[in-house]
Amino acid sequence: MQVRAKKRLGQHFLKDENIAEKIANTLERTTTIALEIGPGMGSLTKYLLKLWGKNLWVSEVDSESVQYLNIYIPELRPNIIQGDFLQLDFDTLFGKEKISLIGNFPYNISSQILFKALDNRDKVVQVVGMFQKEVAKRICSPPGNKDYGILSVLVQAYYEAEYLFDVPPASFDPPPAVNSGVIRLERKPQTSIGCDDVLFKKVIKMAFNQRRKKLSNALSGMLEGRKMREDIGHKRAEQLGWEHFVELTNFIGQV
Repeated sequence: MQVRAKKRLGQHFLKDENIAEKIANTLERTTTIALEIGPGMGSLTKYLLKLWGKNLWVSEVDSESVQYLNIYIPELRPNIIQGDFLQLDFDTLFGKEKISLIGNFPYNISSQILFKALDNRDKVVQVVGMFQKEVAKRICSPPGNKDYGILSVLVQAYYEAEYLFDVPPASFDPPPAVNSGVIRLERKPQTSIGCDDVLFKKVIKMAFNQRRKKLSNALSGMLEGRKMREDIGHKRAEQLGWEHFVELTNFIGQV
């Protein structure tokens, strides 16, 4: 029986065996369970299986891809979760176990995958993912860099972010129009950063939505007439590390 998994919107399947093996070896054994997101036809999966065995799970939304995996990687069958990764309940699936996430992430939902990890940071200890290079660089960018933005702050508040290596378009079928990059995120010891999480996100988004303005002006609507410290208020959003945004959030929360 011949089954070919279709190429769904936003997904480019990895065909370079050397790159697939390199990505698999990048995921460190800091948890018992590894969950691959969007395995497609299993180019990365087969290398992960060698390393993780029965502790590897996969989440796949596409029924043709699931059929393909069932036929050609039968040992994976008990651990195939058919459904939308963004809707998964980690507590129901894995109980108290910590997990690591890995995958060649579809470009159109890569940021949503990160937000899912952030929302479940008490369980998600590590993330290894392939992103559009521009997004990967943004996630790992330090303050003061033009790539530094909302995603940089939110991720780096909870995870150590490391850009690992580039992946050229020729490594995929079909080749994307952009370069890709692989990053690794390792959760910091603390899962709380000492401020209101919801307000933290609001402050960051408002600051970067007006990133050309000084923070005292960009955040004026949240300050209600109060003045923030001059050494922070005279800076722009891209100049502040996540720790300063925590400080700002606590200051604004007292208004």
